[in-house]
Amino acid sequence: MALFGENRRREEKSIASPSIVGRGEGGLISIYQFKGNMISQFFVLSQRGDNIVFRDYRGEVQKGSAETFFRKVKFWKEDGEGDAPPNVDAVNYFHVKVSGLLFVATTRVNISPSLVLELLQRIARVIKDYLGVLNEDSLRKNFVLVYELLDEVIDFGYVQTTSTEVLKSYVFNEPIVVDAARLPPLGPASIFMQGTKRMPGTAITKSVVANEPGGRKREEIFVDGFILTSEIDGTIQMKSYLTGNPEIRLALNEDLSIGRNDYISSGAVVLDDCNFHESVHLDNFDIDRTLTLVPPDGEFPVMNYRMTQPFKPPFRINALIEEAGSLKAEVIIRVRAEFSPSINANPVLVQMPLPTYTTRVNFELEPGAVGNTTDFKEANKRLEWGLKKVAGGTEHTLRAKLTFSQEIHGNIMKEAGPLSMSFTIPMYNASKLQVKYLQIAKKSKTHNPYRWVRYVAQANSYVARL
Repeated sequence: MALFGENRRREEKSIASPSIVGRGEGGLISIYQFKGNMISQFFVLSQRGDNIVFRDYRGEVQKGSAETFFRKVKFWKEDGEGDAPPNVDAVNYFHVKVSGLLFVATTRVNISPSLVLELLQRIARVIKDYLGVLNEDSLRKNFVLVYELLDEVIDFGYVQTTSTEVLKSYVFNEPIVVDAARLPPLGPASIFMQGTKRMPGTAITKSVVANEPGGRKREEIFVDGFILTSEIDGTIQMKSYLTGNPEIRLALNEDLSIGRNDYISSGAVVLDDCNFHESVHLDNFDIDRTLTLVPPDGEFPVMNYRMTQPFKPPFRINALIEEAGSLKAEVIIRVRAEFSPSINANPVLVQMPLPTYTTRVNFELEPGAVGNTTDFKEANKRLEWGLKKVAGGTEHTLRAKLTFSQEIHGNIMKEAGPLSMSFTIPMYNASKLQVKYLQIAKKSKTHNPYRWVRYVAQANSYVARL
């Protein structure tokens, strides 16, 4: 089998050489298939710079390339501007970051950057397909399987295949499964709905080649919803009724970080950018994350900030629209509150544009539903579903039967949606940015002013596509 594998790779590699393929109007047409598209090395580094996987395919780049690359990446902001270095000592470096790991390729030839970046992404995808979980622990426990995959994907620097389905014919070892229960939660996409049955988020961390205990293989397919883009625009608003304008000290999270940084501590709050009111003094902000200010009378924004760090959205929306005949369709909308049961959102409004030829909508709510309103805005062909109060951890479902004035032509999914939500959630903090304490510098023994801090989350643009 090993000899067969070598013959197969040599045969495929020969395809990459220059070949005369025909004669055209301009004379001979010579196609150089992948002649310059070869890499010298491939390696995977941890966030600490540890070399987890390393494969040298051509022996033309120095062995210390991984250390050279990591040092350049780590200190790049001090040495220069822009992204990590594409070329060091006549060696081209290409890298992508997947699940906190650096996947890197080197070459000395002039190669298409987009091709190598796509290759690195596909290698990461293949490894995840086999291991189920892609992290440092799973790579170290399955290094034999990973090297076997790399030998099949790349031969002497030339790409052979990145198809998991094809690799199943050549790589038969099963992975050592890493306990997915120890992994961090996957957010709102971590629950799969199957009627009334829920599958845990760890379903997507299963290997595509590993069998069930006893050698059985379960026939399953999962559809995973995911977040396309998310952002928090926040503000710390202060309203002061203090007499004498005393100085106030306000403390934020000690692990708060401003600006993107690949080497921040786990669980830290990362703000992309922020600005402060003119009355705020930042003398100690870099040291202990405290703000000092003399507040003017009335209400004013102490700090505005923006965050694109991944966070758990407060609601998860599932929507399905199906044809129920030539002039009918049915819409099913499920809304699940992903926050603590001790918190209530009120009010919540779900809106969904319907096909322009919709003439009537009949609504059906869950038995026992209280405080729900439904409406079909015929003027702009929009479905509206209002919920007076939604408790955390609860799920609500709406069925709407649509009647059309004409037959459905094409895909009805293109005619409907997307869904949008508006809501207000008191005492819910999506960004995790917190006011740790609020001190008033001058207080008399007989007068201690009241201090109140509250958190409110409001939807600005909360959209779910069908």
